[in-house]
Amino acid sequence: MPESGRTIVFVSDFGYRNEWVGICHAVINRIAPASPIVDLSHGVPPLDVRGGAVLLVDSLPYVSGEAIVLAIVDPSVGRDRDIAVESKDGRVLVGPDNGLLAPAVAALGGVARAVEITSPEIVLSPISPSFHARDVLAPAAAHLAAGADLATLGAAVDPSTLAELVIPEPTVERGKIECEVLDLNRFGNVLLNVRESQLAEAGLDAADAIQVDATSGSGRAEMVSTYADVEPGGWGLIVDPRGWLLVIRGNPANAAEGLGSVTPGDPIWLTPAP
Repeated sequence: MPESGRTIVFVSDFGYRNEWVGICHAVINRIAPASPIVDLSHGVPPLDVRGGAVLLVDSLPYVSGEAIVLAIVDPSVGRDRDIAVESKDGRVLVGPDNGLLAPAVAALGGVARAVEITSPEIVLSPISPSFHARDVLAPAAAHLAAGADLATLGAAVDPSTLAELVIPEPTVERGKIECEVLDLNRFGNVLLNVRESQLAEAGLDAADAIQVDATSGSGRAEMVSTYADVEPGGWGLIVDPRGWLLVIRGNPANAAEGLGSVTPGDPIWLTPAP
C-alpha cells in the first residue's frame, strides 16, 4: 500500500448543489486523512444506474489499480444491500448492489470475493435510511483505503447473487443500425451505444452521410474527426474519447433537441442518407 494511503476514486449522481459530496469527503478524510480523493464525476444523470455504470467501466483504464472505487447511484437507497467487491485482478469497488458495479467488475475479470457492508466497526451510527453514502459506503471506502481488509466490512456474499447490469448492444444489419441513447452531455450531444467497428459491420462507414432518425426528429450527419468540422447548425457523427459514437451539431444548435429532445434509452436508427 502506498505510504500516503490508497486513493479513492469517487463517482456519483449527487451534483454539487447540496452538501452530499462534501459530507462524504469529510467522512473519508476523518477516517483516512492520508488518502487522496479523485472526483471522477458527480454529474451522472439523477438515478441513472446504467449511465453511471457506463461511465465507470469506460474510465477504468485510466484509474490506478491501487485505487478504491466508490460509486454511488442509488435510486432505492436503503433497499439494496451495500457491498464491497474485489475483482479477480485485485481491484476493489464499493457501492450499492443494484448493478452499478457489474460491468466494471466483469471487465476486470469477474468477482474474486464480495462482502455486504454491515460491520458496526465500519458504518456510522445511527444509519440514515436515506443517506447510506455518508453512513455506510464512504466509511467503508475510507477504511479500505486506510488498509482494512475486505473481510472486516461484513459477511461474505455469494457472487452469483450480485445484481447484474448489461449494457445493451445495438442491432446491426447491412445498411442499418438500430441503437439507443446511452447519455447526453451538457452541450446536447447524444451518445449512442454504437462502436466504430459496428459502423463498418453495417457498411455505414463508407456512406457519404448517415441518416440519424429518432421517434420525433432526424438529421443528416457526416462522419467527422473534430467538432470544428461541423458547420453551424449542421449535423455530425464523431467517435468520442470513450469509443462510442456521438451525434453532434455545429454551435449553437443542439443535437438532443434536434432529435426531438431524446433521453437515455430512446431508440435511434442509423441508415445511409438519401
